[in-house]
Amino acid sequence: MSGYGNRTQGFKGIHDHIYVRAIVLDNGTTQVALVAWELIFVPDAVWEDVSRQISNEAGIPRENLLLAAVHDHGAPSLGSATPGTAEYTKTVQAAAVEAVRLAKARLQPARFGIGTGTAYVNINRRERMPAGGWWLGYNESGPSNKTVTVLRFEDMSGVPIAFFINYPVHVVVMGPENYQITGDLAGATSRFVEQHYAGKDRPRSDAGPRLRPRPEEKSAGEGPVAVWTSGAAGDQNPVSMASGEDFTLVDALGKMLGEEVVRVSAGVKTSPQARLWGAQQVATCPGRRIEGSVRPSTDYRFTDSDPVNIRLGLVMIDKIALAGVSGEVFTLIHERLKKDSPFPFTIMVTHANGSSGYIPDDAAYDQISYEIVASRLKPGCAESAIVNGLRELMRRY
Repeated sequence: MSGYGNRTQGFKGIHDHIYVRAIVLDNGTTQVALVAWELIFVPDAVWEDVSRQISNEAGIPRENLLLAAVHDHGAPSLGSATPGTAEYTKTVQAAAVEAVRLAKARLQPARFGIGTGTAYVNINRRERMPAGGWWLGYNESGPSNKTVTVLRFEDMSGVPIAFFINYPVHVVVMGPENYQITGDLAGATSRFVEQHYAGKDRPRSDAGPRLRPRPEEKSAGEGPVAVWTSGAAGDQNPVSMASGEDFTLVDALGKMLGEEVVRVSAGVKTSPQARLWGAQQVATCPGRRIEGSVRPSTDYRFTDSDPVNIRLGLVMIDKIALAGVSGEVFTLIHERLKKDSPFPFTIMVTHANGSSGYIPDDAAYDQISYEIVASRLKPGCAESAIVNGLRELMRRY
């Protein structure tokens, strides 16, 4: 399992299945794919393979692909370090390609719109410790964006086909004591929304497959797919976290987010017209690493390391900017981007199209916390590189 270094054994069961979900959009001249999987990240090598396969097999260029991880710490690891993870990675890659293929095969006339709401499910996690210094904790006065963003896609009669959901929070309600596979908060939110609409009006014809059907859905009928993505959550934790393997809190917080998605969706005004466009570029910043282990200290020492690539991806749906960043971005970087953006809605999708680790804003480096120590980036580059890079892509639209 990924996300916590102190878990000493493999997973012992499956509490709830994890999924890859996809939405494909087509306006007659351009196609875009929005894909998310309930895993911790998208390794750079995996992004290269999956984007190439989707381009070759589905005909959707990588510039028009947004492939994001929800940053789920209750899921298996990806990569090629061991035969087990290598084989699992191949399975995940194939599922993502198949999700896009099926989504494209099920295209139908549609309308879309956007709305926003508020959910008090996250909290800034960079807390000043009593003994001095900063570390993981609970900081009510720290920067925290509570916005839930919902893109609603419906057929021409108004029946929902799909939802694209974005909220800034680490998907870590279940902590390091949990050894059961779970979609955690992201999965619970998607599950709530999908089950709310399941069986209503008529079957869905939307996005990709599920790796295996949920038992409760076999009788509930079909409904829209709910693609959950993480916003700028590098410094955001759930407002509360569970102990052991009690999943009550996961379902409760997922219900809170899901209810807000449903409420927002009901007020969204939709249109059948949308210009689609995508572009990507890579920003490179100087790197560094900590000497010794990642732990609280009063004397941190860093040395220069390899430069870090940050992949920026912009997918435009009319005047809605989906700004993808390949890392765990801090809140204030997104806030700066929104101020500089010429568009009314600028949504940051993190852990997208690669993995660059923690990306703090410039000012955050003055308060050395876990994220600062774990980051592979030197201060002074990434914030402006992200904002200016995405603004340049926006100017090209």
